[in-house]
Amino acid sequence: MKVVLFCGGLGMRMRADNQSLPKPMTPIGTRPVLWHVMRYYAHFGHKDFILCLGHGAHAVKDYFLNYRETASNDFVLRQGGEDVKMLSTDISEWTISFIDTGIDTAIGERLRRVRPYLDGYEMFLANYGDVLTDAPLNDLIEEFSRTDAVAQLLAVKPQDSFHVVDIEGDSLVTGLTAVAKMNMRINGGYFVLRQGIFDYLNEGEDLVMDACIRAAKDGRMRAAQYDGFWAPMDTLKDRVMLEAHAESGRPPWAVWLGNREPS
Repeated sequence: MKVVLFCGGLGMRMRADNQSLPKPMTPIGTRPVLWHVMRYYAHFGHKDFILCLGHGAHAVKDYFLNYRETASNDFVLRQGGEDVKMLSTDISEWTISFIDTGIDTAIGERLRRVRPYLDGYEMFLANYGDVLTDAPLNDLIEEFSRTDAVAQLLAVKPQDSFHVVDIEGDSLVTGLTAVAKMNMRINGGYFVLRQGIFDYLNEGEDLVMDACIRAAKDGRMRAAQYDGFWAPMDTLKDRVMLEAHAESGRPPWAVWLGNREPS
């Protein structure tokens, strides 16, 4: 199944360093977060990627054109480096299409611009290039396939440390509730889509706030509720947390390390 990844974000809240990089290229350990997202999909057998490029497209292209398998795989070196035998590989079975979808393009329009590369695929996957999870992907796809919905997203609990303040009258505080403990869900990405989503998506529009809302009104939008690991990389605080997970040697999203068996 093809995987569309939106990789053109500016990442303004991540600008303390790597200022020229698109946000999906921000590193976690030795690899950019985009690689971790792609490695997750590949673990479940989905290795045909369409990268919707925008800001910093050259950084994404150069990374894969100069990809070093030795950075994350075991190998045997002989003759002072003239002979390198890989004991395992990451991306040798991946197919990656690099498609320029514009600098200031809405995500829905980015999806529309790669539609020709999805011909012949009634169902396909899509995601942001900077959110990580350990969700059982193939189970989610199977559930979606049994419906007539055109779109499904991963619905997760909010990660923010903010509190909702209950106020009585002008200023009397009657309670505070952590957002993460409220009975609410947010869009966590990891979309499963059918070609029918394009019937709800007009030129220049957003995938979620336009197409998905229209599909929901027609009863053709689903949410896969998930309470396991999910984390974005929107801020420097998020990056610090993900780096700490990576340094542990077995980050929760790295299902390819045996954290979770593929479905």
